[in-house]
Amino acid sequence: MSSRQSLNSWKKLEILAEEKQSQHMNDLFANDSQRFDKFSIELPKLLLDYSKNLIDSDVMTALFALADECEVTQWRKKMFAGDKINKTEDRAVLHTALRRSDTTPLWVDGENISESVASQLTKMEDFVNRVRQGHWLGYSGKRITDIVNIGVGGSNLGPQMVTEALKHYSDNSVNVHYVSNVDGAQIVEILRPLDPEKVLFIVSSKTFTTTETMTNAKTAINWLTASSFDDKSVAKHFVAVTANKENAMSFGIEADNIFDMWDWVGGRFSLWSAIGLAIALDLGFDKFKDLLAGANEMDQHFADAPIEQNMPAIMALLSVWNTTFLGAKSQAILPYDQTLHMLAAYLQQAEMESNGKSVSWDGDEINYATVPSIWGELGINGQHAFYQLIHQGTDIIPCEFMIAAQGHEPDLAHHHRLLVANCLAQSEALMRGRTKAEALSLLAESGFAMEELERQAEHRVFPGNRPSVTLIYPQLTPYVLGQIIALYEHRVFVEGVILGINSFDQWGVELGKELAKSLEPMVDGSKGCDGKDGSTASLIAFVLEQRH
Repeated sequence: MSSRQSLNSWKKLEILAEEKQSQHMNDLFANDSQRFDKFSIELPKLLLDYSKNLIDSDVMTALFALADECEVTQWRKKMFAGDKINKTEDRAVLHTALRRSDTTPLWVDGENISESVASQLTKMEDFVNRVRQGHWLGYSGKRITDIVNIGVGGSNLGPQMVTEALKHYSDNSVNVHYVSNVDGAQIVEILRPLDPEKVLFIVSSKTFTTTETMTNAKTAINWLTASSFDDKSVAKHFVAVTANKENAMSFGIEADNIFDMWDWVGGRFSLWSAIGLAIALDLGFDKFKDLLAGANEMDQHFADAPIEQNMPAIMALLSVWNTTFLGAKSQAILPYDQTLHMLAAYLQQAEMESNGKSVSWDGDEINYATVPSIWGELGINGQHAFYQLIHQGTDIIPCEFMIAAQGHEPDLAHHHRLLVANCLAQSEALMRGRTKAEALSLLAESGFAMEELERQAEHRVFPGNRPSVTLIYPQLTPYVLGQIIALYEHRVFVEGVILGINSFDQWGVELGKELAKSLEPMVDGSKGCDGKDGSTASLIAFVLEQRH
């Protein structure tokens, strides 16, 4: 890979970044009455306003040129065609195939995966209907009332985020619970009030060897068999989602109760597959299909729209501009929507596990900033927690606001109006700021005078000029949520291409797992700590001492 920094567009953006940091967005708005029209994009059910960024036509032209020099459109075509763009694992990247409306064949390693996906969706629909309608019975003949999804990472974050986000659409035919933490406190707390005769477990693990997941699954089996006194009850209460059917069957799960995963779907992009069983069980399969349809709508936009009018591409380019060229270290996700309270956690994995790398796809060391740290919280809660930092802190933190035009509680419409007003006010305040003259005027009206007036004013100055985007949608439905999730998935992909990163492996996750396995016998006291550094050995010694 030729160095990204040698590209003409990259060099141009470095020059523009120096120039723009001396400008203020207030002036950019004052000098251009068409700024919003130029720097916003509207799709069916989504409006993205990105005008509150330190950009102008020159910057956007240079960013689009960067996308062109990095061959984003060519890589986009390769992804949708099933080329093996995940080079380190020699895999295609085809989570988009999980929600295709097009049934034309799509071939990967000699297999028409369109048929495989359709077959699994049919199997999922049949399973979901049987459970929700009370035809799937537990070992004692009782209907299933509770679903416990056991998984970690992509097998947990995506499904749980969607389940929480779409609570308004659940008919409560079943209750869905999630276990991801190997800390036994979580599974004990979830299982305590449940009836073993009425619980169905979904164990999701691509390899069916993931330590955290399998530890929790074994605890769940012990809990079940302690009630049923019969190992065969596992067949009535466990299903698996995995690429390793052999391991799942050895675990006691019947072949008919195993749903497929494929190596061309990464875990953090997998909620559209049988990994989303818990979502479909909670919402019903029709609403699950609405989620897929919304994602497919975004797929079609991303695949067909030119980069200059492409919502995921524009969001990716803005992130690269703010992070790599303007030096932002983190980025805040700020949904003004109670149902999206897990979105920031979900996007942390989507962004940071994908692009949190310092090695290019050719194995070269990267010496420019890549993905920012992703964090965030519900907007109103954040206003009373960390917004002080984003308004007046020394670091500039690009913010992403999200708000529905209409809430889910018609009898409390005034609540939603207040929510919208707060969301829009915060993005305006971050952009506008407050001058010292404005602060002095406000304080004078409040009765301050002389030296105290001057002293107080210093603390009430806001620099402004802090970038944000605002995403507005009519109401958060399964379809709209599908659009939003796919929007971020494609944004991650474009960022990876621009930065020269393979967004679809995660080798940085592995080292800690390997070391944890070697530490287990030391932590249980069956093996000494020879060869370990002084810190680790001393920490283990303290744990053993406190335990005994």
